[in-house]
Amino acid sequence: MKKLLAIVIALAMVLALATACDAGSGGAKTLKIGIILVHDENTGYDAAHINGIKAAVAAVGIDEKTQIFWKYNVEENEKCYDAAIDLVEQGCSYIFSDSYGHQDHMLRAAEENPEVVFVSMTGDKGALSGLPNYKNAFPHTFESRYVSGVVAGMKLKQLVDENKVLDSNKNPDGTIKIGYVGAFPYAEVVSGYTAFYLGVKSIVDNVQMDVTYTNSWYDPTAEAEAANSLVSRGCIIISQHADSTGAPSACEALLNAGTTVYCVGYNVDMIPVAPNAALTSAQNNWSVYYTYAFNCAVKGEEIVTDWSEGYATGTNMISELGASCAPGTAEKVAEVEAGIKDGSVQVFDTAKFTVDGQQLTTYLAIDTDGDYKGDTGDPIENGIFYESKLRSAPYFALRIDGITELNAQ
Repeated sequence: MKKLLAIVIALAMVLALATACDAGSGGAKTLKIGIILVHDENTGYDAAHINGIKAAVAAVGIDEKTQIFWKYNVEENEKCYDAAIDLVEQGCSYIFSDSYGHQDHMLRAAEENPEVVFVSMTGDKGALSGLPNYKNAFPHTFESRYVSGVVAGMKLKQLVDENKVLDSNKNPDGTIKIGYVGAFPYAEVVSGYTAFYLGVKSIVDNVQMDVTYTNSWYDPTAEAEAANSLVSRGCIIISQHADSTGAPSACEALLNAGTTVYCVGYNVDMIPVAPNAALTSAQNNWSVYYTYAFNCAVKGEEIVTDWSEGYATGTNMISELGASCAPGTAEKVAEVEAGIKDGSVQVFDTAKFTVDGQQLTTYLAIDTDGDYKGDTGDPIENGIFYESKLRSAPYFALRIDGITELNAQ
């Protein structure tokens, strides 16, 4: 009897081990992953995610046709929750969404489905939620923004040297006007446009930047109108944190019509739509994160609650340099990128900017109680504001001197 019992126990242990191995190694064949996208492949931001997912699927060995379940054009409202629940009902054990406005609906779904892992890209409630099945991820976009600003700064210096900066491109104090088309006044956008501005300023110090918001992630008409408005104010360089080709297309038309203006894009290479005006684009290589996360899913390992990487791991880059870039730009970019990787270049060096005329020495980034008192963690250490260190999502929401928001709500 004891021998029979021992055999039964041994068989049970073997079965349990086999089951665990199957879950840990993939369920490589049975794993189902849901993807919720705020738009589709027609927007640069979502296209970058789609490309990253497809690259990760190939790297990890997942069958896209049978194991990846796509939800396109999911609005940042109750429809996101509905999409998440539908994916749960289809058997997905991991669900990823790509937009900041999705996070509350993903969080609700995570609370109701503890057996499913939910990852909200660009979200900022992972650690604070306390849920083991709710995660956040975001790249160091501020790094590629800074580098793209260096590219713009090199072009601006060339224009200055060639006497192509007109009085209409300057403010009364002599600072040169540049502009930025932003989607929303979120920290993610503020962090990015500040990094871009500081990149330009590292090359040409006397610049001032106007920011105008479209209040939409994707609106080609509004983005084009915003770019046109900024140029009419005298801005000679335009960048963007919005997902269409509207702003670069507008700059191309203006440049071809005789107005001196150049642009820096986001997410995708803008040279096809603005071959003369486009200098480069700040980009994220989302395949780095998705490969990491999908490997965790296949192996049954936990995904970190807050994931954020940058140039050091190939998570950020800029696109090909346009034909209009200034001589020496490639060499300068290589120098700055190397500095970011080895830490000798810090994007948010507090010695390089002020807020209301003052240099910052402390700033509590994650406000957990509504009044910035008693919170733990300060991103400023030894004169450097460390973005995406306390959590993955950007929290640099400071409005520094030299940048003016024209229509923030």
